[in-house]
Amino acid sequence: MTARENTARASARDVPTRFVELQDRRLAYRRIGTGPALVLCLRFRGIMDDWDPAFLDALAQCFTVYVFDYSGLGQSTGTPSYRREDMAADAADLIDALDLGTVAIGGWSIGGVAAQILAALHPGKVSHAILIGSTPPGPQPHAAEPIFLQTALKPHYTLEDEYILFFEPNSAESRAAAAASHQRIAARQADRSPPIAEATYLDLLKTSHDPKAVFPDPDGRYDAALAVSPVPLLALNGDHDVVFPVENWYALNRRWTSLTVLTFPQAGHGPQHQHPQLAADAIASFVRNTPRANRQQPAG
Repeated sequence: MTARENTARASARDVPTRFVELQDRRLAYRRIGTGPALVLCLRFRGIMDDWDPAFLDALAQCFTVYVFDYSGLGQSTGTPSYRREDMAADAADLIDALDLGTVAIGGWSIGGVAAQILAALHPGKVSHAILIGSTPPGPQPHAAEPIFLQTALKPHYTLEDEYILFFEPNSAESRAAAAASHQRIAARQADRSPPIAEATYLDLLKTSHDPKAVFPDPDGRYDAALAVSPVPLLALNGDHDVVFPVENWYALNRRWTSLTVLTFPQAGHGPQHQHPQLAADAIASFVRNTPRANRQQPAG
């Protein structure tokens, strides 16, 4: 069996970790599936093992899926940073090092911010952008709920914490989906990325988090670029996201000409884990049926 066949048949539960050597650091990544490349950027405190394998396996039916650990986190080396441009640079460097050409870029939560920055700064690298439980640039009229930081900064998450952070705790169906997702994520036993230490994520949060602008854009650069971007943008959200309320996307629907907003009912910050197959099907259909626009972005 060839390496390509092994990649196509592997599951996210057992696919091996690979490494790409860059000039100043080493990025850890995993690859499964066949088809056009889809690169996924992680959430706050996320490591590769925090993706639901059912979601990745469903995506792998249509894409060659790449997940990775940010610099200095998980199994990657280098200086850790939650500065959004640094996160986008990790994705860009991985794409270049693996010679992937033009890819669909995806991201969960602040990973979706990194995906937007990559699409804004390097639209030639990006065919489509998939923004899961994420937020647009600049100050937002709808803020995170206080329970988010109260829960997100705990050293360890219980299943009850996951209900709050990633699902809809008031829905029995969502809670059941959370328990099933939790079990699938725990199923990978070997070659796991180490969790991010409390001191590390607290330090990174202090140096990168602005509660008034989780996606800083003081001069409106990213907003202006994405408003006329040739890259089709899919914002995929739950209807009750305690981190990044979906309502922040609605005001952009008429102004960002390539934006599609898809909302899952009775779902939270991790709709792709509550509905792994449905989310993967929606992403595949979006990429397959939404062509890039023929338009120029503003200079500068």
